[in-house]
Amino acid sequence: MNEQTEATNILSTLAHFNNPRDYQELHWEGSFEDYLKLVRENPRVSRNAFQRMYDMILSHGTEEYSEHKKKIIRYKFFRDEQHGGRDAVYGIDQSLNHLVDTFKAAARNYGPEKRVILLHGPVGSAKSTIVRLLKKGLEEYSRSADGALYSFGWTNVTREIEKEMYQVTPDELACPMREDPLHLIPIEQRSEFLEKLMQGGPHPNYPLQIEGDLCPSCRQMYRDLTRRYKGDWMKAMEHVRVHRLSLSEKDRVGIGTFQPKDEKNQDSTELTGDINYRKIAIYGSDSDARAFNFDGEFNVANRGIIEFIEVLKLEVAFLYDLLGASQEHKIKPKKFPQTDIDEVIIGHTNEPEYRKLQNNEFMEALRDRTVKIDIPYITKLSDEILIYEKDYNLQKIKGKHIAPHTIEMAGMWAVLTRLEPPKKAHLTI
Repeated sequence: MNEQTEATNILSTLAHFNNPRDYQELHWEGSFEDYLKLVRENPRVSRNAFQRMYDMILSHGTEEYSEHKKKIIRYKFFRDEQHGGRDAVYGIDQSLNHLVDTFKAAARNYGPEKRVILLHGPVGSAKSTIVRLLKKGLEEYSRSADGALYSFGWTNVTREIEKEMYQVTPDELACPMREDPLHLIPIEQRSEFLEKLMQGGPHPNYPLQIEGDLCPSCRQMYRDLTRRYKGDWMKAMEHVRVHRLSLSEKDRVGIGTFQPKDEKNQDSTELTGDINYRKIAIYGSDSDARAFNFDGEFNVANRGIIEFIEVLKLEVAFLYDLLGASQEHKIKPKKFPQTDIDEVIIGHTNEPEYRKLQNNEFMEALRDRTVKIDIPYITKLSDEILIYEKDYNLQKIKGKHIAPHTIEMAGMWAVLTRLEPPKKAHLTI
């Protein structure tokens, strides 16, 4: 009986953590009109990817400290305090400031939003850790009230041919690119619409803009519904169902990762999606948007962030897609027009690959479209000690003993290997 009571108590504890109210907030649904009310009350829900990334970093707070009579801002986000410092980054605050300043400039449309952010540095200098932190932080921020964002789907639009294919009528055909519902407003009326929407409303941190157009799949659905209702836009919008979006790398929602593989097994459709040949038999054409899988990494990462691991090892065919995605914020799926995307493109590379890029005259376009952030080795002993204390503490090495001052000696040895003799060592005081 006691064992049963204990098991019940454990289940009750789990139930307490999984609050139905939290689930309902994260899975909010409403009409297009409901979404417009949300935008009017809180314009932050319509931020672009760079604005959301910058606000996410700021939401963790900052602190100031002085070094060599110079004031430096430390962004607490990179200390990963909410996870006990598991992915904390130490000793490169100036490089992290450069990265955050780049996000800040991109959020205000000053130019870096049209560039690939390239983390450049030697092996083991925390480039991957920084990107992992950004992806993890964006996931958690999208589940908070401040970081809420929304997408939409189409309801009650299934045709007879689709009923035969699915056997049952799907409740909703979701937008494959998870784009902002404001894309549903016709381009010609957007400026006038925004002016009326925000009249008398709160002043947003960023100017409210509607950038981009509907993806090919939603454009086809929009066109069909407009034709069905003979141009009655309001009736077509009755089929739109807006829902809250939670970014997740594991579920491939808003966070993508691309890693170079063997040249023979790689295809640019991994980035922009591919034709679903099974559906061609149903819809009769490979240029029908319903017969295409918008599941490439660029499609998946829309509204969030895409990471390119060892970006400069990519084949030339991939770099073409990368250039268009960064400069124009557009990708070209096979047999479809250019499709708008909204995402932070960040890659990382080592010194040899970057030198090869500098020496290759054919890569001038890529050099011009990158913002390089140097991520150096740590040369400050106290910061190196913090890293070793994080990796070799009593919780991680249970039952093992470390001799006194071992961590300090290891840190000092590591820092000494990174120092170079001065060029003018003969100068006296």
